[in-house]
This record gives sequence, C-alpha cells and structure tokens, in this order.
Amino acid sequence: MSRKFIVFSVIYLVLIGCSFLFSFEPGQEIGKNFVDFAKDFIILLPCAFVLIGLLEVWVKKETIENHMGTNSVFAGYFWAVLLAGFTVGGLYVAFPVAYSLYKKNARLSVIFTYINAAAIFRIPMTVFEISSLGLKFSLIRLLLSLPLIIVFSIMLEKFLQKRNFLIRDGS
Repeated sequence: MSRKFIVFSVIYLVLIGCSFLFSFEPGQEIGKNFVDFAKDFIILLPCAFVLIGLLEVWVKKETIENHMGTNSVFAGYFWAVLLAGFTVGGLYVAFPVAYSLYKKNARLSVIFTYINAAAIFRIPMTVFEISSLGLKFSLIRLLLSLPLIIVFSIMLEKFLQKRNFLIRDGS
C-alpha cells in the first residue's frame, strides 16, 4: 500500500470518528454508508471472483477467440451484451471479467461493448427500471443505447489501433 493511501485512510477514519463523537450528522451518515457499502462489497466480491476463476478455467481461449475475437464480426457484440446482462455486481465485477476476456484475445471493441453494456444493460437493473419508469421508456433507452455503445466501442478500438496503443499486462 502506498503511503498516501494510508494517510488518507487514517484521516478519513479520524473524521468519521469525530463525527460520531461530536454528533455531526453528515459525517455519521457518510460513515454508515461506508459500512453498508463495505458489507455489500465483502459479500459480493468473493462470489464474483470465484465465478471469474471458473470463467478462466472452464472457458477455453479458443472459444473466446472464435466468438468474441477479431473474426467474430457482430456475434461478438451479441455475446458481450448477453454476458453483460447477466453480470451481477456492476463494474466491480465487469472489469475483472473484461480483463479475463482480454487475456483470452477478445476483440478490444467487444471488451469495450461488454464494459459499457455491464453498466447499463444488467437484467436486474432493467427489471427495476421497467417497474419504475415503464416498459416504453426502458425499450427506447435500450434500443438507443445499444447501437451507440457498439459504434463508440468500434471507434475507440480504431482510435487506439491508429496510435499503436498497447495494453500492458501488469504481470
């Protein structure tokens, strides 16, 4: 851990502690929200990482290359959106899955599509949206968002390729 992280963490905890000590409501609310978020995070992440580990082991590199690689044309985008719909945990889970797809040679634009779709096409979120805002609104939003996500993902891929952008593995 970096020194800055530790310093900021200690400052944060001291401020939250002072909020409870001096009955400062906004600080108390921030502390309670942090604890609720941390609980959800601690419950969700181990399950998500087990599933990501299973994806790493069970799904062969060749399968991802065939269905989501450079030769996949539009099928890769279909699979990316479908996978994103079933992603639980939002972007906390989507980024490790995207990295797994990257390591298995998925096309960069398909990975961008997956990340964006995981942010806005998750099935539980869409069901909640339909119950709150109506089916018509949800369908319009989804039908307008999907082509834009795919188009901008392709544009971003081409932009990065023109500049010979290289993603470093970190290992």
